[in-house]
Amino acid sequence: MAAMNSDLGGLGGRPANPQANPFGTALHGAGSGLIRTGLEAYGGRIIDSSSEFMQSNITQYLSNPQYYFQVNSQYVRNKLKVILFPFLHRGHWTRITEPVGGRLSYKPPVQDINAPDLYIPLMAFGTYIIVAGYALGVLGRFTPEALTLQFSKGILGWFLQVMLIKGLLYSLGSSEAPLLDVVAYAGYGFAGTSLAMLARIFWSYLYYFIMPWFCICTGVFLVKTMKRVLLGGPRSYERHPSRNHYFLLFLAAVQFPMLFWLSNISG
Repeated sequence: MAAMNSDLGGLGGRPANPQANPFGTALHGAGSGLIRTGLEAYGGRIIDSSSEFMQSNITQYLSNPQYYFQVNSQYVRNKLKVILFPFLHRGHWTRITEPVGGRLSYKPPVQDINAPDLYIPLMAFGTYIIVAGYALGVLGRFTPEALTLQFSKGILGWFLQVMLIKGLLYSLGSSEAPLLDVVAYAGYGFAGTSLAMLARIFWSYLYYFIMPWFCICTGVFLVKTMKRVLLGGPRSYERHPSRNHYFLLFLAAVQFPMLFWLSNISG
């Protein structure tokens, strides 16, 4: 009886080893493959678009950092002449372009005197800190805290110059200039400031003649640069001539309190 019941149970109940449905398995595998392929394609498009967006924005605002260090000794000498004596610059102020990959690109500083670089601003800032430290030593006020304060003042002044130029460009409707371009132009003022501080160490009265001159030269250099280079030439500049003149005049006038403040030794 037990054997019969077990046989009947086996016949009447579910099979002990059910067979898998080959069609269901195939459909399930095909569906999973389609979903996986679709997700991979969609994810790839998102990653590609995000990479393109990031690359375009980095190129627009930061550009290529290596570009700003393509300099040589001849460029440095000529550039310092333009910064410290802009009235003697007889050439044009526009940057030189060249076709690269089917589009126009600016030539590097070593090939264009009007191209911005970061070598001179960084070297000028380093000289500014060294001269400030030497001046503090001559005055008998050198301490690590005093030198740190002067360093912080220089960084703050550089940052304020960048914000001033960016604000000016935004007000004039030309806010697409690469950030490193603006950083470079804002840092050129340390060249004249360092020389004036050095002159003050050896003859204090000479400082009051040299410093105003370098303030004027820095202002003229920035005005010429903003007008011809960053604003895209005279056509862009002539859209609102009177308003633009006031903004550029303000930029030049700000160099007096800014550079005098930076050249003042704290400590």
